[in-house]
Amino acid sequence: MAQPITLAQLWAKADRPGVRAFFLSVSALSVALLLALYSGVAGEGGNIFVAATCALLALAIAGWVAVTLVPTLAKRTPLRWIGYKIEYKITRAGWIYIAGTLLVALAALNTGNNLLFLILACLISIILMSGLLSSICLSGVELHLDLPDHIFAGQPERAIVELQNEKLTMPSFSLMVEAVTPKNADAATAMLQTKIYFPYLPRQGMLRQGVPVTFPRRGVYRQDAFRIVTRFPFGFLQKARRLEMKKEVLVYPSVETVADFQEIFAGIEGALESMAKGRGQDLYALREYVPTDSVRHVHWKASARLGSLMVREFTLEEDYRVLLVLDPHLPPDAVVPTSPEIRNQRFERAVTLCAGLAWHFYERGTQLQFRSPGLETPLGAAEENIFPILEHLAKVQPLPFDSGQALMQDLAAAPEIFKIIVTSQKHGTIPAILWHSSYVLFLDDFVE
Repeated sequence: MAQPITLAQLWAKADRPGVRAFFLSVSALSVALLLALYSGVAGEGGNIFVAATCALLALAIAGWVAVTLVPTLAKRTPLRWIGYKIEYKITRAGWIYIAGTLLVALAALNTGNNLLFLILACLISIILMSGLLSSICLSGVELHLDLPDHIFAGQPERAIVELQNEKLTMPSFSLMVEAVTPKNADAATAMLQTKIYFPYLPRQGMLRQGVPVTFPRRGVYRQDAFRIVTRFPFGFLQKARRLEMKKEVLVYPSVETVADFQEIFAGIEGALESMAKGRGQDLYALREYVPTDSVRHVHWKASARLGSLMVREFTLEEDYRVLLVLDPHLPPDAVVPTSPEIRNQRFERAVTLCAGLAWHFYERGTQLQFRSPGLETPLGAAEENIFPILEHLAKVQPLPFDSGQALMQDLAAAPEIFKIIVTSQKHGTIPAILWHSSYVLFLDDFVE
């Protein structure tokens, strides 16, 4: 709860020259008003000279205040509220109230009843009071929006909306914060899909609310403006203040392993283990013998005990080292005649798969390297490379088809590292030497 403000605190924060100028102007105008009133009384009494003198003195004092003090006060007065972009909308209750006011006005004009005129004046004053109080509620309120540093597509996150009331003496009531969406834009692209309601905002106070946000697609989301809306005090008029606050957030591709990718992940794990097989010396597990196993790995004691051939499996002496490659060049329509929608779907699924693989190896603590046009990370711990990789995958777009094999030749020159290649190349175009140390995923195979 906000603490009461004392006169000493107000005086410490006040603009003292401005306060002195204000009280001086009020005093001078009060003297001018008294002189003007006395001039009227003297004129009615027949003392024309005294009336004229008092009137001239009153005009002189008012002119002096207008020339010397008013400009000083105007320079020291914050007029930020003049630049506020205010939007008005009459609510359903407001239309009913206006209709009732018009009926009372017609009745008063037709009958000439003073009581009806008094009621009409009260009804109109309530409208004016509503507009004044709503303007006070919206003035001096600032908005801040905090989003998580790392956001993934389709994954619910929590944003923090903060409202701060900079007014010294007046609180604000019944405020609602919402994102401004252009007329032809998709509402799902807004950073705030839901409205956030603040029933009370104390003077010089700050309130924060958490709100769930979900971004359906990867990429860069931009929000140019937000809106603070209020219907205080009577709900007759909805008044909204537009805040030009540019906000940008980068959304990574989803890293959740969907059912369609389970088979792909299993094949990659099998290929990776086959390449690393036999490098370790420590016993990992026993399993049944298959014809492709070496006889020197047979565990004879366990085989005699169980009555079937059992083979030893060994742990690896070194961590997995993986090179993840994304080839974003899409073939032309003449080569692969598909609709643009299907091509984009295949590309998005390929990007999502790359992100899922990178995150999978990050969780395993694998030595990971990534390569794609526009980004090449060094081989290192996956925790060091994961977010540069995800940032690149969040922004990557399809590129015109490149028939050159320079990338594949470079990859073939590094047989010591296991490579996972997501490419738009046709089946049969990958150099044979790559198949011994690579697992290749073709974009053509990504179908719904």
